Amino acid sequence: MRQIVGWSPSGDIKEALKNIDAKPSLLILYSDKEHFETNVQQLDQLFPGVPSIAAPVVFYSRSFSEGGLGVCALYGVNAVTGVMRNVSTAPVTDIGELKRNCNAVSAGIDDTVCITMCTGNDACVLATIYGVMRHHGIHLTGGTVRAGLPVAVNGKVYYDAAAYALVKNLGGRVKVYKENLYRPVGDQRYIASRTDPSKYYIGELNGRPAKLVYKELLHIVDDAEVSQRTLRNPFGRIVGKDIFIVSISGVLGDGLTCYRQVSDSDVLTLLELKDIKTIVQQTVDKIHNDMPSVSGILSVNCVFRQQLFENNGYLQDYLDEMSFAPHCGFFGYGEHYNGQFVNQSMSCAVFE
Repeated sequence: MRQIVGWSPSGDIKEALKNIDAKPSLLILYSDKEHFETNVQQLDQLFPGVPSIAAPVVFYSRSFSEGGLGVCALYGVNAVTGVMRNVSTAPVTDIGELKRNCNAVSAGIDDTVCITMCTGNDACVLATIYGVMRHHGIHLTGGTVRAGLPVAVNGKVYYDAAAYALVKNLGGRVKVYKENLYRPVGDQRYIASRTDPSKYYIGELNGRPAKLVYKELLHIVDDAEVSQRTLRNPFGRIVGKDIFIVSISGVLGDGLTCYRQVSDSDVLTLLELKDIKTIVQQTVDKIHNDMPSVSGILSVNCVFRQQLFENNGYLQDYLDEMSFAPHCGFFGYGEHYNGQFVNQSMSCAVFE
């Protein structure tokens, strides 16, 4: 597999495409929102017949710019693209096509990944998509665009949808990774109740008002401070031996609103920030140990991680650390890791 990344800090698609030669197996477009539909159409005209997915997101590679545009071209892969429509109401609408595309990509053992770009309702969308993926042994990574924005597949723009690309590496393996910068504070566990998943709401923790529990744990007086503390102290949902971050968006009555769904009887724990540089280095070391020869990395970082890195003067260092191979991705509003929708995390696909 070969990965070529093109970038234009000014948002010029022709500049971003100048180093992308021949006919790629797959194109991924990361565009600014103002010129998204025009860029999608132009990409399709310049590379007719090449499967593509696209989203209006903030792109990064070795560097990034809020108004920039990025294109990732993959060669030496078998790629099939598709769309799941009506994700807010009926994400199973296109499950038949998804199943046919899984068969068409001819997934092998540890050589295929599903790359997703979603407009919302991610937990339900992932349950639908990954329910099919796992039967084929296909890994999954991806993320969410800002609310109200579209995605695109093969030159066509869709609202209320999830774009996906099934990518089989013809030259080796592909693995997915999730990076968590946080650890539990002690061993206390909190059982969620009086939740409303449709509103991403937690009413009670261990039978007490969720807002009160969180404020007591962190000695917070002002409700306005609650959402500010999620960069350092989010919740984590415990699933087996793994922890998936639940970011707190604010206060609603005596409860808390979040950026991902929590249901009754979910087990949560309070998290605290670990040493950022140490965790990133551990991720890089694990990738090297698992896959000594890396040909490309596609990743999604939460916008909260972007804020955290910028606040600590670490963002450029982070991009440098991850660029030991061709690397690109976008800052998302939720991350996809196999069948899980997570917050404040990094999820990536690494190609051998």
